[in-house]
Amino acid sequence: MDSAEFRRHGHELIDWIAGYLDDPGEYPVLAQVSPGEVRNRLPGEPPQQGESMADILADFHDVIMPGVTHWNHPRFFAYFPANNSGPSVLGELLSAGLGVNAMLWQTCPAATELEEVVMDWLRQLLGLPSSFKGVIQDTASTATLCALVCARERTTGGGVNRRGFAAGVDGGPLRIYASGECHSSIEKGARIAGFGSENLVRVGTSADFALDPDDLERLVEADVAAGMRPCAVVATVGTTSSTALDPLPAVAGIARRHGLWLHVDAALAGSAAILPEKQSIIAGAEEADSFVFNPHKWLFTNFDCSAFFTRRPDELESAMSIDPEYLKTDRDPEVTNFRDWGIQLGRRFRALKLWFVLRRYGAEGLREMLRSHIEMAGEFAEWVRRSDDFEMMAPAPLNTVCFRCTAGGGGEADLDRFNKTLLDAVNATGLIYITHTRLDGKYALRLSVGQIGTRRRHVEEAWKCLRETAARLAAA
Repeated sequence: MDSAEFRRHGHELIDWIAGYLDDPGEYPVLAQVSPGEVRNRLPGEPPQQGESMADILADFHDVIMPGVTHWNHPRFFAYFPANNSGPSVLGELLSAGLGVNAMLWQTCPAATELEEVVMDWLRQLLGLPSSFKGVIQDTASTATLCALVCARERTTGGGVNRRGFAAGVDGGPLRIYASGECHSSIEKGARIAGFGSENLVRVGTSADFALDPDDLERLVEADVAAGMRPCAVVATVGTTSSTALDPLPAVAGIARRHGLWLHVDAALAGSAAILPEKQSIIAGAEEADSFVFNPHKWLFTNFDCSAFFTRRPDELESAMSIDPEYLKTDRDPEVTNFRDWGIQLGRRFRALKLWFVLRRYGAEGLREMLRSHIEMAGEFAEWVRRSDDFEMMAPAPLNTVCFRCTAGGGGEADLDRFNKTLLDAVNATGLIYITHTRLDGKYALRLSVGQIGTRRRHVEEAWKCLRETAARLAAA
């Protein structure tokens, strides 16, 4: 592809993306295809000769687009916000065009130093102390794995990295503690880092689904008495199911008393802490050893961009660094090499898109959007509370509302079945997309507000769709 052809198709795609971002709401929010439908429309063998961009783009529109679930859609209320923005897309485009590998300072000084700057900007917006240093990871799952490896190496004096788990751990098994509402990535990290699922201790929760610090203390003390080795605790700011907020000051005190590495998982909710009135949700995080939140969730930066902070950068580097001759440079003593701050050696220029977003919107522009999402979620929660046919299933401190419909009547099993049917029915319309969870074993619907194009009318449309569909199903 020569520059003339690249320019022509590039303009065409930018025009299409601009139009798409203007109104993704024209599409069904949830892809209306059956399993295998997209795959079956594609050749089973790779092309032997190059094809025209016109043919490729035609297949994109005809084959791929019908199978896209539109996370940018203003009525996408499923899972968590994960949308982009114009500045983010343009930053990603430049990153792709530059094609740098930012593994070392020397391989792209601008990428390293821009990452240091924008991560410190985020630190300031969150109100974290200057002792925290940041690095961009791909996801919070990776960041949490890094934190668990750091905890493992601190507890074993670097023994596992040197000799493996079998020889490197003296005494009983290493234990990790997290709420029963913690994200699944905690268990996956425990498996990959060698702790094992059985050594992830599930801490009980309070009525609002937040970690119970009294139960944490009890479990840690019981493990010590049984010859176990408490190693780390993961506190969650904004659980996946209901955005419950673990009590960080109390957890931090327990971690300090027992020498545990404290990792704070604020993957979704951390963005809200840039609001002065919500900064209290991370009070106590200043005592954490590590902290993560995802700008690619609720800070309008396209996937992937996870902000990982630690007060222990030396311990992170010690746990992660391997220093072969072919990666050494004369500048190493003077600079940061982010390849030593995580799992991957190769690193994309992610800081560029984040820089574009922070500069284009500014702190106040970002805060305005976050406030509007929290306000819309709060209003939806109030509609649920006032309804005779719906009820709240958990507090709604931020942008996620957990609720269910009671119009189906009957016992808990009947309510579970009715709400599953309601979920499937509203999602099948293509108008809205919501998801579910279980809270205290009960089936709950979840509505999460956070898309960049979502307005109050879209939340009203979701509420109308839910009420009308529920009434029709109850009458059937």
